Amino acid sequence: MRILVTGACGFVGSTLIRRWVDEGRHTLIGLDNFARPGSEQNRAMLRALGVTIRHGDIRLASDFETLPAVDVVVDTAANPTVLAGVDGKTSGRQLVEHNLIGTVNVLEYCRLHQAALVILSTSRVYSIPPLAALQVRVTNDAFEPDPVASMPPGLTALGVTESFSSAPPVSLYGATKLAAEQLALEYGATYDFPVWVNRCGVLAGAGQFGRADQGIFAYWVNSWLRGRPLRYLGFGGQGHQVRDCLHPADMLPLIEQQIATTAGNLPRLINVGGGVRSARSLAQLSAWCRARLGDRPVEPVAEVRQFDIPWMVLDASAARDTWGWRPARTTEEILEEILEHAIGNPDWLDVSRQE
Repeated sequence: MRILVTGACGFVGSTLIRRWVDEGRHTLIGLDNFARPGSEQNRAMLRALGVTIRHGDIRLASDFETLPAVDVVVDTAANPTVLAGVDGKTSGRQLVEHNLIGTVNVLEYCRLHQAALVILSTSRVYSIPPLAALQVRVTNDAFEPDPVASMPPGLTALGVTESFSSAPPVSLYGATKLAAEQLALEYGATYDFPVWVNRCGVLAGAGQFGRADQGIFAYWVNSWLRGRPLRYLGFGGQGHQVRDCLHPADMLPLIEQQIATTAGNLPRLINVGGGVRSARSLAQLSAWCRARLGDRPVEPVAEVRQFDIPWMVLDASAARDTWGWRPARTTEEILEEILEHAIGNPDWLDVSRQE
């Protein structure tokens, strides 16, 4: 099978490609604009594995014109931060160009070649107000939903389900991803090619770019190891906010099933996250780092930022029930992998950060 991976030299794209190369099952083509710090290192690594890497920007329709036909597109290219458009580093227009106009160009390419599409989306498409207002309690240095409080529709003890509200506000970032999802599903239905939307929780693993807004687990471990300043932002400055954790390679068995199926009655949109077993607070992450690397201070900052929420864990029951999918790696295994990479790459924070 011929597979085009967009955003091929980012963390998720390069991780998926490396695992596919290890399995030797597909012909792989990578597309990337190499704009992100660290992507050049991934390009060299993928080329050394024999993968064809093409320079191209998904925002430019003409960059698709010289690409060969493929059977499947796995779209991992996006501006991946909820702060995009408000952080002073990316404008709202740039965000829309990356995450929505880029998706249109990918969809037109899929329509032309009748290629299946797997689009990686995000948990941040879910409505912020009910999540921000969620009643929580602190257990073992981490927030969890208060079991005696009423939960909003679509939220269970296992996390946020696909039925949870996506009403605005979801952030500019979340809005572009939500619109891209809807457009992709409409294109697939209209032009009769398979589209699968996987809403991902926090992705983490070795080689993730060292920025807090793109990979908090990798950023925290690298920063702790290097003695860089760390802060607990918001919620009283105690680090109790919680996210789930998933290694992108664990998505590969799911993607393989999606691109191989001919069944037309399966859900086209599902959550793909590490779930409650993988969930960790920043305080718990600090405890892991402290046990492995020694003590250091973390500055408390009480102010809550615009899009912050106390607890975000995805309920991936639909992926389990439909595809028999479960994450393979534990959070501890992921953290050990990140630490091993950090020790072996002492300049990683500088290589992968963006001024």
